Amino acid sequence: MHKQKENYVDGFVLVVPKNRISDYKKMAQLGARIWKKYGALDYKECLIDDSKPKMVTLPFPKMVKLKKGETVWFSFITYKSRKHRDEVNKKVMKDPAMNDPIYKEMPMPMDMKRFAYGGFKVVVSI
Repeated sequence: MHKQKENYVDGFVLVVPKNRISDYKKMAQLGARIWKKYGALDYKECLIDDSKPKMVTLPFPKMVKLKKGETVWFSFITYKSRKHRDEVNKKVMKDPAMNDPIYKEMPMPMDMKRFAYGGFKVVVSI
């Protein structure tokens, strides 16, 4: 029998104004480099493409109360386990790039009031 990987995923749903996408992508590229540097297995930033799927009661745009001129993003970072996630995130927060005044003073390119986050234990993976 095939043994399933027991990974852990941090998942995010966020709203980015269309005129801030390039700022968000810069921030995400920095994040990807830092998280991967400290051991994250995978790092993805995904821009919504199918915003009106059939047979869904609550599509992401409706869930986040998307307004004109905004986009929905789904992002995730994969780790070996929750313990590994905690170790990686601890190192990430100590990285000099995360404390660089330029990075810290940059206004967030997303609406933090409509930012959703959670840590997820992978249950099915093929």
